[in-house]
Amino acid sequence: MTESASSPQRIGIAADHGGYALKEQLVSRLHASRYEVIDFGNHELASADDYPDFVVPLAHAVASKEVDRGIAACGSGVGASVVANKIRGVRACLIHESFSARQGVEDDNLNMICLGGLVVSNGLAWELVKAFLAARFSGAERHCRRLARVADLENAR
Repeated sequence: MTESASSPQRIGIAADHGGYALKEQLVSRLHASRYEVIDFGNHELASADDYPDFVVPLAHAVASKEVDRGIAACGSGVGASVVANKIRGVRACLIHESFSARQGVEDDNLNMICLGGLVVSNGLAWELVKAFLAARFSGAERHCRRLARVADLENAR
């Protein structure tokens, strides 16, 4: 269950209309920080779009390790989190503060962060993403044991 000790370099990102502006800002900052960014859309602001159309392909890329980590945004971040967690192997969480962005990776091997484009500021979102990307899974026995139980639940579906 441990991930590579190296920094995640290939970052997937997706958003609907509610997270579009935040996604565009994060893409720019990720590029400036030398991450390879795979943008799953939406590629234009479209008020009638639906978050599953963009978040599900991102979640599949996270689960298949096509990308190292994922960032999803919708208006509140809730819908993105709900749909991402329907994909086996994805551990996504709605994050509003830095402690959980870091601790979610260290203890729960979080591989996708969900943000609310209408809830968090651009500056805060960038701080959360930096904490999420800098964190590493601890690999502690108790955390591996708990994640094995989560995997058992996924496999029972």
